[in-house]
Amino acid sequence: MPESDPRRVLLVLASSTGGVGQHVRALAAGLVESGMRVVVCGPAATEDLFGFTAVGARFTAAEIPPSPHPVWDARAIAAVRRAARGAQVVHAHGLRAGLVAALAVRTLSRPLVVAPPLVVTWHNAVLAEGAKAKVLAALERVVARSADLTLCASDDLVDRVLALGGRDARMAPVAAPALPAPRRDAAAVRAELGVDGRPLVLAVARLHPQKSLDVLVDAAARWSGREPRPLVAVAGSGPAEADLRAQIERTGAPVRLLGHRDDVADLLAACDVAVVTSRWEARQLFAQEAMKAGRPLVVTAVGGLPGLVRDGAVLVPPGDVAAVTTAVERVLDDPGHAEALASRGRAVAASWPTPQDTLDQVRAVYAELVGP
Repeated sequence: MPESDPRRVLLVLASSTGGVGQHVRALAAGLVESGMRVVVCGPAATEDLFGFTAVGARFTAAEIPPSPHPVWDARAIAAVRRAARGAQVVHAHGLRAGLVAALAVRTLSRPLVVAPPLVVTWHNAVLAEGAKAKVLAALERVVARSADLTLCASDDLVDRVLALGGRDARMAPVAAPALPAPRRDAAAVRAELGVDGRPLVLAVARLHPQKSLDVLVDAAARWSGREPRPLVAVAGSGPAEADLRAQIERTGAPVRLLGHRDDVADLLAACDVAVVTSRWEARQLFAQEAMKAGRPLVVTAVGGLPGLVRDGAVLVPPGDVAAVTTAVERVLDDPGHAEALASRGRAVAASWPTPQDTLDQVRAVYAELVGP
């Protein structure tokens, strides 16, 4: 490890059940392996879910709420400030963690104490509307201007940070951690889901309005005339679950909500087509996993997805139920199209930055900020 590499790094994240938490875990593992002392600071539930201590990091709780709250934020800021003492770099992930870390680092500075440099990775765009959008835009501005350096998961986020007054914003593709090999064969998974002889359509996503899973449910409802009727399986949990269940009940759509799953590799190996219907994504984790696994993929043309998938997936407009329906039906009805799509997907995936590339970029950024 270069002498300029920092020896102690604080990673900060807010609530996460998916890609951000997995990225922080992979980053923590790589930094520890390279000889750094890593502390992860975030909600206790993230340690329970991702196991940062299992990869050699130390964990300290900071209950950063999903939305700004004066009392809870003050407590989280105090917790992050305590954890940041002695750190040579503070690296926050996401807008909420970035805001808490920025305020913690700012209040850490005092005579004879120099605050560590702050790196913030922007994983997601703000999609709120109305008055909430104005509040969040102000918070975005604070985070963008407070960071010494900002890493962005897509080009549009780089543009956003610079427009808000960020000093240094750089594209930093977040590589998907490698999926383990499937533990069960496809027939066993399909039998569990009750789809023997039926096509299986798979989505893996947080049940959140950003993911627009209501579009997929409406598309599934249109398959009532197909024989055999495809089953849509959705793995994930989140705040939109009740609304989605009500929609499934109302429309009679053949959709099963599976809840959180730790066997995504098994589900992918068993599915006929993978689908992403989000309103916005940077480098969506499931899209990467599906293409690496060689599954035909249908995704919305939003955010960083077109640049990510290139010609390795079918791109459809966001919110377009008919386009999703048509794209999935063509994959199911045309084996040649499905095979060509899967082959191109594998080829594109082979060109992506690896987790090691992601780690090397982050380490280089830390060394740049800390200096020799």
